[in-house]
Order: sequence, then structure tokens, then C-alpha cells
Amino acid sequence: MMHKYKTSEAKQCLANQQITFMGDSRIRDLYYAFVKILNPNVVKEKKHEDLPLFVDADAGLKVDFLWQPVVNNYMKQSFQAIMERESKPQFIVTGSATWTIKLNNGSTKALAQYKVNLSDMALLYEKNTNSDIYWILQDSVYEPLLSETRKMITNKMIDAYNDVAVGILNRTSLKSKSKLRIFSVNKLISKDAMSKSEDGLHLPESINYINAMILINAYCNNIIKPIDGSCCQASSPLTIIQQLAACFFIICIIGYLFLALMQRSKQRKNKPCADIESGEERKPATATPAASNMEVLLASLCKLGLIMAYFYFCDRANLYMKENKFYTHSSFFIPIIYILVLGIFYNENTKETKLLNREQTDEWKGWMQLVILIYHFSGASSFLPVYMHVRVLVAAYLFQTGYGHFSYFWLKGDFGIYRISQVIFRLNFLVVVLCIVMDRPYQFYYFVPLVTFWFMVIYGSLAAWPQIIQKKANANYLWHFALMLKFAFLLLCICFLLYSQGTFEKVFSLWPISKLFELNGDVYEWWFRWKLDRYAVFHGMLFAFIYLALQKRQVLTEGKGEPLFTNKVSNILLFFSVVSFLTYSIWASSCKNKTECNEMHPSISVVQIFAFVLIRNIPGYARSVYSSFFAWFGKISLELFICQYHIWLAADTKGILVLIPGSPMLNIIVSTFIFVCAAHEISNITNNLAQILVPKDNSALLKMLLCLAAFLFGLLFLSAVQ
Repeated sequence: MMHKYKTSEAKQCLANQQITFMGDSRIRDLYYAFVKILNPNVVKEKKHEDLPLFVDADAGLKVDFLWQPVVNNYMKQSFQAIMERESKPQFIVTGSATWTIKLNNGSTKALAQYKVNLSDMALLYEKNTNSDIYWILQDSVYEPLLSETRKMITNKMIDAYNDVAVGILNRTSLKSKSKLRIFSVNKLISKDAMSKSEDGLHLPESINYINAMILINAYCNNIIKPIDGSCCQASSPLTIIQQLAACFFIICIIGYLFLALMQRSKQRKNKPCADIESGEERKPATATPAASNMEVLLASLCKLGLIMAYFYFCDRANLYMKENKFYTHSSFFIPIIYILVLGIFYNENTKETKLLNREQTDEWKGWMQLVILIYHFSGASSFLPVYMHVRVLVAAYLFQTGYGHFSYFWLKGDFGIYRISQVIFRLNFLVVVLCIVMDRPYQFYYFVPLVTFWFMVIYGSLAAWPQIIQKKANANYLWHFALMLKFAFLLLCICFLLYSQGTFEKVFSLWPISKLFELNGDVYEWWFRWKLDRYAVFHGMLFAFIYLALQKRQVLTEGKGEPLFTNKVSNILLFFSVVSFLTYSIWASSCKNKTECNEMHPSISVVQIFAFVLIRNIPGYARSVYSSFFAWFGKISLELFICQYHIWLAADTKGILVLIPGSPMLNIIVSTFIFVCAAHEISNITNNLAQILVPKDNSALLKMLLCLAAFLFGLLFLSAVQ
């Protein structure tokens, strides 16, 4: 993966350094591409001479170009002069061959002399201990475009000169203290690009830019350590927390194996004996006892440890390759069509026909999650219409959070500590483990903090005095008015935080809350994510209240195959829903500016969400069926969303994991299969551990919460000292 360095990043890496380019016109083009990354306003000049020194006074950075088109004594003297400078360059970029071919009309004698001269240069490179040297191998040429004076510069000659350079310089570069590197990637890049060259010899500017960016990656990645720069940087050392986590999982695996051996040994001792008289095996008197909590705990942690090891090797160790994303319409829309067709073929009848029943919400989460996964994998965020529609899908997840949790509290009235602990554990368990294993802040997995925050808001709104539930409200309709006041107060708080960014940042920058919401030292990312879908949960709560109120008054008909309202009302609502849905899509598809559209999104995304809910639920036949294919994915949607960061995508979602290089389709199939299996297994592990670590007994639960608090404060302490 190649990190695209911004001007500020490149200057930060190269501050107070000097860089020298030495060679012919091809190296000169590379020099200009390099300095244009540092200053886009540099004007290119085609001179067969040394160029004026490029200086950035603010960064203390100097870059020069020395005209040495032929490998000879002049180049040797020029290199010696550089090495005798008081301030030696941090790295030198050099290379030459085409002028030698041209001046000698492609003679074999010139090639032999080139070999002798380059051997002399290699001796100088070997003595160098100060500067990194990058020898640029010769790009191919596009022979049909070459002028008559350059016809002798053939690709056959280029390959011959490159073979000589590789043969000589490899011996130097392989020595332990050598600072010489052979830069060969340009040959691969130029192979298909030379046909776009102006003269058949010089690369297009866009290709020189890529070569210059690779040079900066090669030198700067180990200094800046960008997460999406997979070249030329060592793996980060394990933190204290990661080392402790590794020890913990190893102990769990050993403990589980020991327990399994003990159980097996016991089963052998209790193995039924053969009845000699009857010749039959005696059956055991009792059935095999169920696994104990300790067995389930150790088995779950053992599996989790192995899965986490896979996560680490995929995205933290330099074990597997990673590649950049390149968006095309076909890479996004073809998989979308494929999964939609699959989903339609797996239709089943729902167990109940209520609006937004469990199967339907699982289906909704499932197909949305699959669309979001394809969106991330294909890099479709660069295409604004797709980006705006996916933003609606994220808002719809939060809408479901508001709808589901409000419905539960309103109907059940269960505000106990067990309920809140269960929800928070299921939402956060995987993320907390990944924060430890992958050394990432909690806010990095932004969706989980977002959902957790809004769950706490819903809980706080309804659990705060006076607690209002459906049973109480039905006894006295004034409680409905009180609930409306709660809704109004919640909306007021959202608006206050929206228009008081300073207050928002101060509140969420307080320790220890800041540890949950900071990313890269500030809470701006949290502010952005919160603001983008600030009304979605509120809309979900309001929709749930209206729906349950109408249901209680028997305004809705939710029988199998029956429309939700009377035929006339249903047809009118269905018509307006389809129009609203399409109107939003047309608006989103016509977006020209992401910032402006993001500003409007929180207020109008609810239009498409409401429209979809009505379209999906008004017709009785649509409400009575669901896609079991999508529903299956919906049940593990949270795990899929989080796991994609490290074992399907790579470099913290900025690239794509490559398990099988050279076979893109096979790689997608294998990595996707492992990814989905891991997400499903983690979902089962989370459910198993929730039953053990979140006991129903309040006293046991309080003890567990105290242990958890001590554990989290221990993590905070270790993260502060490391």
C-alpha cells in the first residue's frame, strides 16, 4: 500500500534535510515530480544543466538536481564532491543509461564500458555510510513515438543496461551496511503508461508523481509510520497491554487443554465395561453432564485468543500483503446486484406480522450491513451519491436503536442494572478486546461508541424521574404529555450541543470520559460522527411511541396479508412513501459538495427511512415474508462491521487484505469466508460470555462490575505509563 503524503506530512518527514537528484532528463522529471509534492507551484524547466537549488526555508529543506546524463568520470567526480560536502544529503536519487545508448548508437562496446564505469561507481556507493542511495532502473520506451535521433534506444537495449546495473549493484546492496537500494518498481508502472508519453521516452507527469510518492514512502514511512503505508516500515513493538493480553490468552489455551485432558481421562475411567454374559456393552446410568461455566469460559476465551491472533497477524504483523482500494462503478454495483438476487431467493414466512417484527429488523440490518461492507471494500466513499445513500443506512441503524430500545423500556418497564449491563456488554465486548489486542483507541471503532452513547441517552431519558411506561400512561393520559415533555427536553439538549461545539468538546474532553471519545488527541472525530446522525435515534424513539400508541388504540390492522391501514389510506401513504423515497434518492444523487450535503443529511435522512418502513410494512404480503439470507447476516451485523476493520479490509480499513497475491477473485472468496466465519464465531463467544460474566443475581453482578471497573482503570494506568 502506498500512503499519499500531503505537503505538510512530506515536509515534516524531510525537515532540515537535503536531497540530491543526479542523472539525465528522466531523473530531472522525477526531481520535479518530487518537489511538486513539497510545493505544487514549482514551474518545470527543460534544461540540460544543473537546476537551481529548491529551498523551503520554513522546513529547512533543500533539494537539488545535478545534470549527469552519462555514467562516467564526471558522474564519479560529482558524487565524490557531494560526499565531501559539510552537510551531506540524506538520500541521493540517481540513474542513467539512455544517453549512453544514444551517444554510442546502441553499440555493445558502450555497454561494456558502462559496466566498467558502473563498477567504479559501485565502489564509491560501497564506501558511503551517510546517505541512502536509490538507483533508478531504466523505464521502458514506446518505440513508435521515438524520434529519429532516439530510434537506437530500444527496449532490448534498455533491458541489457538494466541487467548490467542489477548484476553490479546487487552485490553492493546485499552487503549488511550498504545504504544502496535498487528502485525497480518504476519499470512495472511504466510498462503500460509509456503509450501515453509525449515522445516515447519521458514518462507522463501522473506516472512520475507515483514514482516520486513511492520514493517518499520508501524514505518516510519508517519515520511518519502511516497506517496505510505498508512498505518500508518495521512492525510496531508490542505494548505492555498487548503483551499481557497475549499471556492471558496463552494461559487460557493451556488451561482449556488441561481441562479437556482431565475430562477425557475421567471419561476413559468411567467407560462402560462389556457384559461378559450377554456380550453387550453396559449403558451408562446417567447422561453426560452439561459443561460447567468454567469449561464454557475457557473454551470461549481459547477460541477468542486464536481469532485475535489471526486479527493481529492480518493487520499488525508484516505477514500478509495489503493493497490500495480503487473505486469503479462495477466493483460496487455488481456485488450489490448479486447479493440482492441471493436475498430474494431465500424468502420465508415471518412468525408474526407486526410492523418491524424481529425477522424484518434482522433482515433490514443484514442487507444494510452487506451494502456497507461492499461500500467499504470497493472504496465507494469517493462517489458522492453512493456516500450519501450509505449515510442513510448508518442513520437507519441508529433509528433502529432508538426504536428497539424505546419499545423495550416502554413495554417492559425493565430499568434494572442487569438489562443495561447485558446491552453494554454485548455492544462493547469485541471492541474492548480489539482496543487491547490491536492497540487502538475506543473511538477508532466509532459506531460502537455512538450506539452505546445513544443507548445510555435512551435509558437515561426514560429511567429518569418520572419513569413513564405504557402501563402507567394507559392509566392516566397525562403521562403521555409528560413523555412529550421528555422528548422535547431531549431534542433541546441535542440542539444545545449542536450549536455549542465548545461546550460539547469540553464535556467530552473531561478525564476519564475523554479516553472513550478522543481520537488522535482530540474529540473532533466524535463531534463529527455525533453531529452527522444526531436526530436518527430521536426519530426512532418518536416513531416507536406513535406506532405503539396507534397499535394500542387498534388503529392498525396487522393480520397476515392485510394492509396496515384501510385500503384508501394505505394506497395514499404508499404513494407518498414511494415519491418521498425517490425524491431523496434524486437529491442525494445530485449532490455536488459533501460538506453541504452532510449539513442537510441529519434533518432529511429520516424522510427516506420513514418511506422505507412504510413501503416495507403497509402491504400485508410484504410484511408477512422476510429474507432469511439477509436476516442471518443481520444477527451478526455488529460483529461484521467491527471485524471488517482488520481481517477483510486492512490498514485500519484504508486498504484491502491480500491473503492470496496474484489471484484477486480467489483472494476475495477466501478472505470473505474466513471473515464471515470469524464474525459468526465471535457473536457466539460474546453470547456465551455474556451469560457467565453478566449474572442475573444483583449482588454477583455488582461484584462483577467492580472487577470490571478495576480492570478498566488498570488499562488506563498502563496506557498512560507505556
